[in-house]
Amino acid sequence: MTSLSTTVQRTFVITLAALAAVGCGSGESGSNSSTPTAAATAQINGMGATFPYPIYSKWFEEYGKAHPAVRINYQSQGSGAGIRGLTSKTVFFGASDQPMKDDALRAAPGPILHFPTVLGAVVPVYNVTGVTGDLKFTGPVLADIVLGKIRKWNDPALAKLNPGVTLPNADITFVHRSEGSGTTFVWADYLSKVSTEFKEKVGADTALKWPVGVGAKGNEGVTGMVKQSPNSLGYIELVYALQNNVAYGTVQNAAGQFVKASVDSVTAAAAGAAANMPADFRVSITNAPGGDAYPIASFTWILMYETPDDKAQGRAMVEFMKWALTDGQKFAKELGYAPLPQAVVDAELKALERVKTQ
Repeated sequence: MTSLSTTVQRTFVITLAALAAVGCGSGESGSNSSTPTAAATAQINGMGATFPYPIYSKWFEEYGKAHPAVRINYQSQGSGAGIRGLTSKTVFFGASDQPMKDDALRAAPGPILHFPTVLGAVVPVYNVTGVTGDLKFTGPVLADIVLGKIRKWNDPALAKLNPGVTLPNADITFVHRSEGSGTTFVWADYLSKVSTEFKEKVGADTALKWPVGVGAKGNEGVTGMVKQSPNSLGYIELVYALQNNVAYGTVQNAAGQFVKASVDSVTAAAAGAAANMPADFRVSITNAPGGDAYPIASFTWILMYETPDDKAQGRAMVEFMKWALTDGQKFAKELGYAPLPQAVVDAELKALERVKTQ
Protein backbone atom coordinates (compact mmCIF):
# COMPACT_ATOMS: atom_id res chain seq x y z
CA MET A 1 0.00 0.00 0.00
CA THR A 2 1.30 3.47 -0.86
CA SER A 3 2.36 5.30 2.29
CA LEU A 4 0.78 8.53 3.50
CA SER A 5 4.14 10.27 3.22
CA THR A 6 4.03 9.64 -0.51
CA THR A 7 0.37 10.09 -1.31
CA VAL A 8 -0.11 13.23 0.71
CA GLN A 9 2.35 15.09 -1.51
CA ARG A 10 0.14 14.84 -4.54
CA THR A 11 -3.31 16.06 -5.33
CA PHE A 12 -5.84 13.39 -4.51
CA VAL A 13 -8.23 13.09 -7.44
CA ILE A 14 -11.24 10.85 -7.14
CA THR A 15 -14.13 10.56 -9.48
CA LEU A 16 -17.32 10.87 -7.46
CA ALA A 17 -20.93 10.28 -8.21
CA ALA A 18 -23.41 11.77 -10.58
CA LEU A 19 -25.62 13.87 -8.42
CA ALA A 20 -29.12 14.92 -9.31
CA ALA A 21 -29.16 18.69 -9.58
CA VAL A 22 -31.72 19.20 -6.85
CA GLY A 23 -32.01 22.21 -4.57
CA CYS A 24 -30.48 21.74 -1.12
CA GLY A 25 -31.94 24.78 0.58
CA SER A 26 -35.27 24.47 2.27
CA GLY A 27 -36.60 27.65 0.68
CA GLU A 28 -40.31 28.46 1.02
CA SER A 29 -41.71 26.32 -1.73
CA GLY A 30 -43.14 22.89 -1.05
CA SER A 31 -43.31 22.00 -4.73
CA ASN A 32 -40.89 19.65 -6.48
CA SER A 33 -42.19 20.47 -9.94
CA SER A 34 -39.00 22.33 -10.86
CA THR A 35 -36.62 19.55 -9.82
CA PRO A 36 -34.41 18.61 -12.79
CA THR A 37 -34.17 14.96 -13.72
CA ALA A 38 -30.77 15.16 -15.36
CA ALA A 39 -27.60 14.86 -13.34
CA ALA A 40 -25.07 17.68 -13.35
CA THR A 41 -21.35 17.13 -13.73
CA ALA A 42 -19.12 19.23 -11.51
CA GLN A 43 -15.45 19.45 -10.61
CA ILE A 44 -14.76 20.60 -7.06
CA ASN A 45 -11.35 21.75 -5.85
CA GLY A 46 -10.47 21.79 -2.16
CA MET A 47 -7.39 22.46 -0.07
CA GLY A 48 -6.36 22.38 3.53
CA ALA A 49 -5.66 20.34 6.62
CA THR A 50 -3.45 17.25 6.69
CA PHE A 51 -5.09 16.21 10.00
CA PRO A 52 -8.21 14.72 8.26
CA TYR A 53 -6.48 13.72 5.02
CA PRO A 54 -6.61 9.96 5.66
CA ILE A 55 -10.36 9.91 6.23
CA TYR A 56 -11.10 12.40 3.45
CA SER A 57 -9.18 10.14 1.07
CA LYS A 58 -11.23 7.17 2.25
CA TRP A 59 -14.46 9.09 1.88
CA PHE A 60 -13.65 10.18 -1.65
CA GLU A 61 -12.78 6.61 -2.59
CA GLU A 62 -15.91 5.06 -1.10
CA TYR A 63 -18.26 7.76 -2.33
CA GLY A 64 -16.73 7.53 -5.79
CA LYS A 65 -17.63 3.87 -6.13
CA ALA A 66 -21.29 4.82 -6.40
CA HIS A 67 -21.11 8.35 -7.82
CA PRO A 68 -18.84 8.70 -10.85
CA ALA A 69 -19.70 12.10 -12.34
CA VAL A 70 -18.38 14.66 -9.85
CA ARG A 71 -14.64 15.13 -9.43
CA ILE A 72 -13.20 16.31 -6.12
CA ASN A 73 -9.56 17.40 -6.11
CA TYR A 74 -8.11 17.86 -2.61
CA GLN A 75 -4.64 19.21 -1.84
CA SER A 76 -3.40 18.41 1.68
CA GLN A 77 -1.26 21.47 2.43
CA GLY A 78 -2.24 22.56 5.94
CA SER A 79 -5.12 24.47 7.49
CA GLY A 80 -3.58 27.87 6.79
CA ALA A 81 -3.41 27.07 3.09
CA GLY A 82 -7.01 25.87 3.18
CA ILE A 83 -8.28 29.12 4.66
CA ARG A 84 -6.20 31.21 2.23
CA GLY A 85 -7.38 29.16 -0.73
CA LEU A 86 -11.01 29.56 0.28
CA THR A 87 -10.87 33.29 0.99
CA SER A 88 -9.02 33.96 -2.28
CA LYS A 89 -11.53 31.71 -4.06
CA THR A 90 -8.81 29.64 -5.70
CA VAL A 91 -10.59 26.54 -4.34
CA PHE A 92 -14.27 25.80 -3.78
CA PHE A 93 -13.88 24.53 -0.20
CA GLY A 94 -11.28 24.75 2.52
CA ALA A 95 -10.43 22.32 5.31
CA SER A 96 -9.11 23.43 8.68
CA ASP A 97 -8.52 22.15 12.19
CA GLN A 98 -8.87 25.69 13.52
CA PRO A 99 -12.14 27.58 13.18
CA MET A 100 -11.72 30.86 11.34
CA LYS A 101 -11.43 33.89 13.58
CA ASP A 102 -14.02 36.68 13.59
CA ASP A 103 -11.78 39.16 11.79
CA ALA A 104 -10.94 36.64 9.07
CA LEU A 105 -14.62 35.87 8.56
CA ARG A 106 -15.42 39.58 8.28
CA ALA A 107 -12.65 40.05 5.70
CA ALA A 108 -13.83 37.14 3.52
CA PRO A 109 -15.69 37.97 0.28
CA GLY A 110 -18.86 36.31 1.57
CA PRO A 111 -20.35 34.47 4.56
CA ILE A 112 -18.46 31.22 5.30
CA LEU A 113 -20.01 28.19 7.01
CA HIS A 114 -18.14 25.71 9.23
CA PHE A 115 -19.05 22.03 9.13
CA PRO A 116 -17.33 19.64 11.59
CA THR A 117 -16.57 16.32 9.89
CA VAL A 118 -14.91 14.07 12.52
CA LEU A 119 -12.92 14.35 15.73
CA GLY A 120 -9.28 13.52 16.18
CA ALA A 121 -6.44 13.71 18.66
CA VAL A 122 -3.03 15.37 18.55
CA VAL A 123 -0.44 13.24 20.32
CA PRO A 124 3.10 13.86 21.63
CA VAL A 125 5.34 11.50 19.65
CA TYR A 126 8.92 10.72 20.56
CA ASN A 127 12.02 8.78 19.65
CA VAL A 128 14.06 8.41 22.84
CA THR A 129 17.20 6.30 22.94
CA GLY A 130 16.68 3.21 25.09
CA VAL A 131 12.97 3.88 25.75
CA THR A 132 10.47 1.44 24.27
CA GLY A 133 7.39 1.89 26.46
CA ASP A 134 4.85 4.66 26.93
CA LEU A 135 5.99 7.90 28.50
CA LYS A 136 3.76 10.11 30.65
CA PHE A 137 3.48 13.86 30.16
CA THR A 138 1.58 16.68 31.79
CA GLY A 139 0.53 19.79 29.96
CA PRO A 140 2.87 22.07 31.93
CA VAL A 141 5.83 19.74 31.22
CA LEU A 142 5.06 19.70 27.49
CA ALA A 143 4.78 23.48 27.57
CA ASP A 144 8.14 23.81 29.31
CA ILE A 145 9.78 21.57 26.70
CA VAL A 146 8.39 23.76 23.90
CA LEU A 147 9.47 26.91 25.79
CA GLY A 148 13.00 25.53 26.09
CA LYS A 149 12.87 25.38 29.89
CA ILE A 150 13.18 21.58 29.91
CA ARG A 151 16.08 20.67 27.62
CA LYS A 152 17.15 17.16 28.66
CA TRP A 153 15.21 13.91 28.59
CA ASN A 154 16.41 13.05 32.10
CA ASP A 155 15.17 16.36 33.52
CA PRO A 156 13.75 15.81 37.02
CA ALA A 157 10.27 16.84 35.91
CA LEU A 158 10.18 14.08 33.27
CA ALA A 159 11.88 11.56 35.54
CA LYS A 160 9.30 12.16 38.28
CA LEU A 161 6.46 11.42 35.86
CA ASN A 162 8.14 8.25 34.62
CA PRO A 163 9.61 6.34 37.58
CA GLY A 164 11.47 3.20 36.59
CA VAL A 165 12.20 4.45 33.08
CA THR A 166 15.86 5.08 32.23
CA LEU A 167 15.80 8.43 30.46
CA PRO A 168 19.02 9.44 28.68
CA ASN A 169 21.10 12.49 29.48
CA ALA A 170 20.39 13.77 25.97
CA ASP A 171 19.11 17.02 24.52
CA ILE A 172 15.45 17.08 23.48
CA THR A 173 14.95 18.04 19.83
CA PHE A 174 11.48 19.53 19.48
CA VAL A 175 9.94 19.08 16.01
CA HIS A 176 7.12 21.43 15.01
CA ARG A 177 5.21 22.23 11.85
CA SER A 178 6.94 24.59 9.44
CA GLU A 179 3.75 25.84 7.75
CA GLY A 180 0.38 27.14 8.93
CA SER A 181 -1.26 24.14 10.53
CA GLY A 182 -4.47 23.33 12.34
CA THR A 183 -2.61 20.56 14.15
CA THR A 184 -0.34 23.29 15.53
CA PHE A 185 -3.39 25.27 16.62
CA VAL A 186 -4.89 22.32 18.52
CA TRP A 187 -1.54 21.60 20.22
CA ALA A 188 -0.98 25.26 21.11
CA ASP A 189 -4.59 25.80 22.14
CA TYR A 190 -4.18 23.04 24.71
CA LEU A 191 -0.80 24.28 25.95
CA SER A 192 -2.19 27.81 26.27
CA LYS A 193 -4.93 26.48 28.57
CA VAL A 194 -2.50 24.69 30.91
CA SER A 195 0.44 27.12 30.90
CA THR A 196 0.05 30.86 31.39
CA GLU A 197 3.65 31.38 30.31
CA PHE A 198 3.09 29.51 27.04
CA LYS A 199 -0.06 31.52 26.37
CA GLU A 200 1.79 34.80 26.93
CA LYS A 201 5.00 33.94 25.07
CA VAL A 202 3.74 31.75 22.22
CA GLY A 203 -0.06 31.72 22.11
CA ALA A 204 -2.39 29.66 19.95
CA ASP A 205 -2.62 29.96 16.17
CA THR A 206 -1.93 27.97 13.04
CA ALA A 207 1.51 29.56 12.61
CA LEU A 208 3.67 30.45 15.60
CA LYS A 209 7.10 31.78 16.51
CA TRP A 210 8.58 28.81 18.33
CA PRO A 211 11.20 29.45 21.05
CA VAL A 212 13.06 26.22 20.19
CA GLY A 213 12.97 23.36 17.73
CA VAL A 214 13.10 22.50 14.04
CA GLY A 215 10.30 22.57 11.51
CA ALA A 216 8.89 19.95 9.15
CA LYS A 217 6.01 20.17 6.68
CA GLY A 218 2.78 18.38 7.32
CA ASN A 219 1.88 15.67 9.81
CA GLU A 220 3.83 13.31 7.58
CA GLY A 221 6.92 15.55 7.69
CA VAL A 222 6.92 15.77 11.49
CA THR A 223 6.34 12.01 11.68
CA GLY A 224 9.31 11.31 9.43
CA MET A 225 11.64 13.70 11.23
CA VAL A 226 10.84 12.25 14.65
CA LYS A 227 11.36 8.71 13.39
CA GLN A 228 14.79 9.55 11.99
CA SER A 229 15.96 11.88 14.79
CA PRO A 230 17.08 10.22 18.04
CA ASN A 231 15.83 11.93 21.22
CA SER A 232 13.24 14.02 19.41
CA LEU A 233 9.70 14.96 20.39
CA GLY A 234 6.95 16.31 18.16
CA TYR A 235 3.16 16.49 17.79
CA ILE A 236 1.06 14.81 15.11
CA GLU A 237 -2.47 13.60 14.53
CA LEU A 238 -3.18 10.20 16.05
CA VAL A 239 -3.75 8.35 12.77
CA TYR A 240 -0.23 9.24 11.58
CA ALA A 241 1.26 7.78 14.77
CA LEU A 242 -0.78 4.60 14.37
CA GLN A 243 -0.04 4.09 10.69
CA ASN A 244 3.67 4.86 11.04
CA ASN A 245 4.22 2.94 14.29
CA VAL A 246 5.57 5.95 16.17
CA ALA A 247 5.59 5.92 19.98
CA TYR A 248 3.24 8.41 21.58
CA GLY A 249 2.68 9.24 25.20
CA THR A 250 -0.17 9.50 27.66
CA VAL A 251 -1.18 13.00 28.76
CA GLN A 252 -2.68 14.07 32.07
CA ASN A 253 -6.18 15.45 31.59
CA ALA A 254 -8.12 18.12 33.50
CA ALA A 255 -9.33 15.49 35.98
CA GLY A 256 -5.75 14.49 36.80
CA GLN A 257 -5.85 11.17 34.95
CA PHE A 258 -3.17 10.05 32.48
CA VAL A 259 -5.02 9.13 29.30
CA LYS A 260 -3.77 7.68 26.03
CA ALA A 261 -5.38 8.97 22.85
CA SER A 262 -7.97 6.62 21.37
CA VAL A 263 -11.35 6.78 19.70
CA ASP A 264 -13.02 6.30 23.09
CA SER A 265 -11.01 8.98 24.89
CA VAL A 266 -11.62 11.49 22.07
CA THR A 267 -15.34 10.64 22.16
CA ALA A 268 -15.27 11.32 25.91
CA ALA A 269 -13.68 14.72 25.26
CA ALA A 270 -16.49 15.56 22.83
CA ALA A 271 -19.25 14.48 25.20
CA GLY A 272 -20.03 17.99 26.35
CA ALA A 273 -19.72 19.54 22.92
CA ALA A 274 -23.09 18.40 21.62
CA ALA A 275 -25.03 20.03 24.43
CA ASN A 276 -23.06 23.27 24.21
CA MET A 277 -22.34 23.45 20.48
CA PRO A 278 -22.63 27.02 19.17
CA ALA A 279 -24.81 27.60 16.12
CA ASP A 280 -21.77 28.25 13.91
CA PHE A 281 -19.99 25.05 15.13
CA ARG A 282 -16.82 26.94 16.07
CA VAL A 283 -15.76 25.35 19.36
CA SER A 284 -12.64 24.16 21.19
CA ILE A 285 -12.68 20.91 23.20
CA THR A 286 -9.04 20.83 24.34
CA ASN A 287 -8.53 20.15 28.06
CA ALA A 288 -12.11 18.91 28.31
CA PRO A 289 -13.50 17.83 31.70
CA GLY A 290 -14.05 14.18 32.56
CA GLY A 291 -11.87 11.38 33.83
CA ASP A 292 -11.86 9.50 30.52
CA ALA A 293 -11.31 12.49 28.22
CA TYR A 294 -8.10 12.81 26.21
CA PRO A 295 -7.07 16.46 26.60
CA ILE A 296 -5.63 17.29 23.15
CA ALA A 297 -8.68 16.58 21.00
CA SER A 298 -10.50 18.60 18.36
CA PHE A 299 -13.12 18.69 15.68
CA THR A 300 -11.90 19.30 12.13
CA TRP A 301 -13.98 21.41 9.75
CA ILE A 302 -14.84 21.76 6.07
CA LEU A 303 -15.42 25.42 5.17
CA MET A 304 -17.80 26.52 2.43
CA TYR A 305 -19.38 29.75 1.23
CA GLU A 306 -23.02 30.16 2.16
CA THR A 307 -23.65 31.49 -1.35
CA PRO A 308 -21.28 29.63 -3.68
CA ASP A 309 -20.48 31.21 -7.04
CA ASP A 310 -20.93 27.91 -8.84
CA LYS A 311 -24.34 26.49 -7.98
CA ALA A 312 -23.70 23.08 -9.57
CA GLN A 313 -20.59 22.64 -7.42
CA GLY A 314 -22.60 23.80 -4.43
CA ARG A 315 -25.29 21.18 -5.01
CA ALA A 316 -22.68 18.46 -5.48
CA MET A 317 -20.77 19.44 -2.34
CA VAL A 318 -23.92 19.59 -0.21
CA GLU A 319 -24.87 16.08 -1.31
CA PHE A 320 -21.38 14.81 -0.54
CA MET A 321 -21.49 16.44 2.90
CA LYS A 322 -24.82 14.76 3.67
CA TRP A 323 -23.21 11.40 2.91
CA ALA A 324 -20.03 12.20 4.88
CA LEU A 325 -22.05 13.21 7.95
CA THR A 326 -24.11 10.01 7.88
CA ASP A 327 -22.81 6.97 5.99
CA GLY A 328 -19.25 8.32 5.97
CA GLN A 329 -19.00 8.34 9.77
CA LYS A 330 -18.71 4.55 9.87
CA PHE A 331 -15.16 4.80 8.49
CA ALA A 332 -13.94 7.06 11.31
CA LYS A 333 -13.02 4.51 13.97
CA GLU A 334 -10.98 2.26 11.70
CA LEU A 335 -8.77 5.23 10.83
CA GLY A 336 -8.28 6.47 14.39
CA TYR A 337 -10.89 9.25 14.37
CA ALA A 338 -13.99 9.59 16.53
CA PRO A 339 -17.33 9.91 14.76
CA LEU A 340 -19.44 12.98 15.37
CA PRO A 341 -22.06 12.94 18.16
CA GLN A 342 -25.50 12.36 16.63
CA ALA A 343 -26.79 15.69 17.93
CA VAL A 344 -24.01 17.49 16.05
CA VAL A 345 -24.81 15.55 12.86
CA ASP A 346 -28.48 16.49 13.14
CA ALA A 347 -27.61 20.16 13.59
CA GLU A 348 -25.25 20.12 10.62
CA LEU A 349 -27.75 18.47 8.30
CA LYS A 350 -30.11 21.30 9.14
CA ALA A 351 -27.35 23.89 8.63
CA LEU A 352 -26.59 22.53 5.15
CA GLU A 353 -29.95 23.96 4.12
CA ARG A 354 -28.35 27.40 4.42
CA VAL A 355 -26.09 26.77 1.41
CA LYS A 356 -27.77 28.60 -1.47
CA THR A 357 -27.57 26.28 -4.46
CA GLN A 358 -30.28 27.73 -6.71
